[in-house]
Amino acid sequence: MNRNDFQKLAALRIKEAKILLDANAYDGSYYLAGYAVECALKACIAKQTKRYDFPPKKEVVVGSYTHNLETLLNTSGLKSTLDKAFAADGTLQIYWSVVKRWNEGFRYEMNISGPEAHELYTAITDRKHGVLTWLKKHW
Repeated sequence: MNRNDFQKLAALRIKEAKILLDANAYDGSYYLAGYAVECALKACIAKQTKRYDFPPKKEVVVGSYTHNLETLLNTSGLKSTLDKAFAADGTLQIYWSVVKRWNEGFRYEMNISGPEAHELYTAITDRKHGVLTWLKKHW
């Protein structure tokens, strides 16, 4: 997998999340929407590597093979950049607080409500303040 693959996966998963959301299939929509953010963060991490470089420090490698969004954010090196963005965009900060609650365990959930699924999807895709919108500037 490379950066371009993760970018394409992020776009595909958020598209699939929207299809499921529109079909009132909230559990799958919620999971795929969060997975789109995971893929976007992994694209940001992949951007740090160069074609013929030896793999980065062990911490970077270990921090890349996780589903935890906050760990991926830290591994991407974008945490302080995101913190600075919060100062200029309070809505982005609110949206991140919604998004970071997601974890891979939601693939087993069967009780996500419509409002929960819509809230996550909006927090990720909002054209001006969304988390995915912000991540695309850094991948």
